[in-house]
Amino acid sequence: MKNSEPVIHSDPEIMGGTPVFVGTRVPLETLLDYLEAGQPLSDFLEEFPTVTRDQAVAALEQAKEALLARARPA
Repeated sequence: MKNSEPVIHSDPEIMGGTPVFVGTRVPLETLLDYLEAGQPLSDFLEEFPTVTRDQAVAALEQAKEALLARARPA
């Protein structure tokens, strides 16, 4: 799923600039914490219904792309 629309937003007026899902006050870090703890994506989505499955997957894909881009030599 390629998504050119931003799904994560950081604004000093929203939660002090913490990166959140666009249109919500749900921090990206919360999703990462859920996954790190071994909880399934479905649990996160159930707890935070303002975040769509598409948003969560797109955010993870963007994070993956960013990490891989940094790991590759220029």
